[in-house]
This record gives sequence, C-alpha cells and structure tokens, in this order.
Amino acid sequence: MSRFALRVTCPSTRGIVAAISSYLAEAGCNITDSAQFDDTDTGRFFMRVSFRSEEGRSLDALRDGFAPVAAKFAMETEFFDEAAKRKVIVMVSRFGHCLNDLLYRRRIGALPIDIVAVISNHMDYQKVVVNNDIPFHCIKVTKENKPQAEAEQMRIVRETGAELIVLARYMQVLSDEMCREMSGRIINIHHSFLPSFKGANPYKQAYERGVKLIGATSHYVTADLDEGPIIEQDIVRITHAQSPDDYVSLGRDVEAGVLSRAIHAHVNGRVFLNGNKTVVFPATPGSYASERMG
Repeated sequence: MSRFALRVTCPSTRGIVAAISSYLAEAGCNITDSAQFDDTDTGRFFMRVSFRSEEGRSLDALRDGFAPVAAKFAMETEFFDEAAKRKVIVMVSRFGHCLNDLLYRRRIGALPIDIVAVISNHMDYQKVVVNNDIPFHCIKVTKENKPQAEAEQMRIVRETGAELIVLARYMQVLSDEMCREMSGRIINIHHSFLPSFKGANPYKQAYERGVKLIGATSHYVTADLDEGPIIEQDIVRITHAQSPDDYVSLGRDVEAGVLSRAIHAHVNGRVFLNGNKTVVFPATPGSYASERMG
C-alpha cells in the first residue's frame, strides 16, 4: 500500500481542510498524519498531509484529480512518495565533521537521501567519499574563475537530477545567480556566534569572551550571506572549565546534529517558506527516532 504526502500553501480562507480531506476520502485514501498552520500575520495557510492510497491510485492520478480543488483555493501543491529518497549534492571544504555525519546517517538509513555527488574545492575528502561509492568532484574556486566554477557545479546538479544542495561547511560564498536559481533548495550550516564573532577562530573569540552557550543554525541560502530563512537551531551549554578545543569539539557535534535535522525536515516536506521565515511541522510518526539519532 503506497504512502504518499501532500503539501499545500495558499491564502487563508474557510473550507480548505474540509476540501482536502473530502478529496482524499473520495479518492480512496486514508489520512495517517496531518499538520496545519494558519499565519494570521501573512494571511497564508500551510498544510502537510500523510496518507495511504488504499485503492492503488498513482501520484499522477491523485495530482490530476486534485487540480480543481487546488485551483479553487489558489493552492501551491506538491504530491510526493514518502518512501522515495531525495537526490542530494553535498558541498564541503576542509571541515569534514558534517560530511562524515551525513555519510553515516545515509548509510544506516537515518536520513532518507541519495547523495549523488560530493563537490569540494579541496581534495581532503576524496578517499572517504569514493569509499562510500559516491562520485567526488574537486572544483577549485578563485576570484578569477568563480563563474566558471559555479557553472561546472550547476552542470553536475542538472546531470544528477539533484533536488537539494547541502553546504556541509563549504567555505565559499555562492553567487546571487546561483542562490536565485536554487532558491529554497540550498541548505547551509554555521555556528550561531554571528554576528558577534566573525572571521577566523570564532570559537576562540567566544572562549575569550566567556560565552556560556554554543549554538548552530541551519538555514536556506539566499543572496544575503547567512541571513536566509532558518530551518533548525540548537545549543549546548559550556562552563568556565572548558578549553577552546572543547568549544570546537562541542560546536562540531551541535552543527552536525542541526544540519541532519534540517535536511530530514526538508526532504520529508515538512518545511515551508513563509517570507523571511519558515514553517516547520513536527516529524511524522516513526521518523522522529532516526532524526534525533546521534
């Protein structure tokens, strides 16, 4: 029995939930999980519904049949198979903790993704990537060749059919053009010391200021550096007895966990863009344990 999901965004009005549930019932589907949010500030309505197709209808048939309902409420919709793995490209520079964490979670099935390529501006992680049977591409990026480098990156995105780019501590700023083309499909991770501690050695700067919380933020990438809509955040408490090296180690752990949860939410269709913010629905039954793993 197929397990599908439907994502809906539309102007807020009466009758939306009734229309969606009525359609699914009439199409021989049984709703197994549902989440919704009505944003009174923006007048937008968001909904995600998981359901079983008990009469064997295909996604295309369900999508086509839903078209009149979508048109009536001016809905933006997406039907997808919850069992299908999303194709992802990971980009990394010389900090490998997030990459290694993603490779592990992908291998044990904790993240429902298919990593179709890893792109780096260095050769540091070629061996570990190839040993995981994933294509590795080293694309050097300089001020002079940046347009050509990004063109090559986008060629790989198109050829692999990647639906998402993950910046797993990729230490290059993407161009405005690339951010626009992949809007809502690039996720970044960074420490949450910004804007207080910029530049080199932010953890050392935090140590010298006696910071008591280390955090990480995962967000969608936009042309405004590190200011895209936030998907996931977390913190870890530290004490005066811990060293700068402890700060770095704890920071790596929280970065890896936050990034994996952000990706998990995105590929399961639980994240909705809402202007400069996001609406993120809780994990569906059966997925929370793997999402929090590690």
